[in-house]
Amino acid sequence: MHQRRTALVFGGCSTEHNISIISAKAIASNINRESWDLYPLYISPDGTWYEGKTACAILELDIGALLHTASPDDIRHQLQAVTQQRPQDRFSFDFRQAGIDIALPIVHGAYGEDGRLQGLLDMFAIPYTGCDVRSSALTMDKETTKICAGHHGLATAPYRTVLRHDFSKEPDKIVQELETAATFPLFIKPASQGSSIGISKVHRPDELLPAFEEAFGYDTKVLVEDAVEGSEIEVAVLGNDDPVVSVPGEIEPGSDFYDFTDKYVSDSAGLYIPARISAEQKEHIRSCARRAFRALGCSGMARVDFFLERGSGQVILNEINTVPGFTSISMYPKLLEASGIGFSELIDRLLELALEKRCR
Repeated sequence: MHQRRTALVFGGCSTEHNISIISAKAIASNINRESWDLYPLYISPDGTWYEGKTACAILELDIGALLHTASPDDIRHQLQAVTQQRPQDRFSFDFRQAGIDIALPIVHGAYGEDGRLQGLLDMFAIPYTGCDVRSSALTMDKETTKICAGHHGLATAPYRTVLRHDFSKEPDKIVQELETAATFPLFIKPASQGSSIGISKVHRPDELLPAFEEAFGYDTKVLVEDAVEGSEIEVAVLGNDDPVVSVPGEIEPGSDFYDFTDKYVSDSAGLYIPARISAEQKEHIRSCARRAFRALGCSGMARVDFFLERGSGQVILNEINTVPGFTSISMYPKLLEASGIGFSELIDRLLELALEKRCR
């Protein structure tokens, strides 16, 4: 059987660097080695690419355990120690000489999930899993996601956009306007970040200024979004033109909201698959997930996140993640497993979908 050399691209320059390593490690452990010849490519936080023994050594680190026991600086120093051992393993971007047939980019967040990595692979004519440049860029920006979804009749939470440039000139005015007009609680979030990085749930007016400062530390555009009271529902979508839509799952946050610590460190959130909602609500949410996937031009994979509003029962789109997590506690593979698609089969399908997309 012919093996296709598969570049597993992981790491990256975003705040989700460590989560990318954990996702890649899970994929490397579950990929069908008879069909796919795995070729790890690690991107360090400073943007340097590594192949060979260095990339393999990074994959062997137990970053998941380190998140519970080590500081971010300690983890960064461990990663640097590995890359400094073999500087000759720096990747030259000669994909042809490396014999790479296809790429599996699992770089979460900026530079990996926003279309830039996808554009690089397009320039080298390397087929890759997941969404293309356009849909990756659209879904990475929470405002453009809302605009496109709203055009296709999908409900989103009311919001206001604030630019860093405007806020830096008149912070007091913007805060005062919100104090007068906003209904608390509300969320202040960077427009283009994943894993709840930089997001604050604001309960009182005196929390507005520090929340803006936190969010502007990650992006030049920030959303001020009404909080939706209700259930958090997630759906996995897999496919191109006629995607498979998973059973919905439900998240019960272990803290004030489902933040980074809740997702990856404390393991305190409750995950319910299938979601604790009616059969009619499940089918409606699955339909909304398919519509959102197609409205944003997605292909390959995405996790579509909703709120089911308490009282009204309205389904409200929260966001679309085009490179969802593949860790042991990640909802995307769990939802598809509950829908009859195991981890190894999921990886096979993603790679086959990438080849199918190239042949369109």
